[in-house]
Amino acid sequence: MKIKQFEIILQSKERGFHLVTDEVFRQIPDLGKVRIGLLHLFIQHSSASISINEYADPSVRKDLEKFYSELCNDKQYYTHTYEGPDDMPSHVKTSLLGSDVTIPITSGQPNFGTWQGIILGEHRIRAGSRRIIATLIYD
Repeated sequence: MKIKQFEIILQSKERGFHLVTDEVFRQIPDLGKVRIGLLHLFIQHSSASISINEYADPSVRKDLEKFYSELCNDKQYYTHTYEGPDDMPSHVKTSLLGSDVTIPITSGQPNFGTWQGIILGEHRIRAGSRRIIATLIYD
């Protein structure tokens, strides 16, 4: 068994849900040589999330943004606002959606279900680049 780890840098994005599958996999060297394995992705931020979801229809990502904004934004009871009004809503969304995913790798490709892809939830109004630690475990 072999284990390799990489740092992936995602370009800054506006608030919303973004398909980042290609951006992630372009930064993982030699993935095509992996016969069978697991890829664990961990985002190193408390105001952005990572998940697996529908990639084909962009309206899914728009609807996700509307849903989580309605659920989490503009709550009068938030006290943690050091970095602005989107500070605490960003943390709540990250807690709900998660900071990591694990993807099976088969014959050098992610073994997604139909229509699945890697989705970055950018929860800040203005954010910089995002870092993901990718850990590849393979035979």
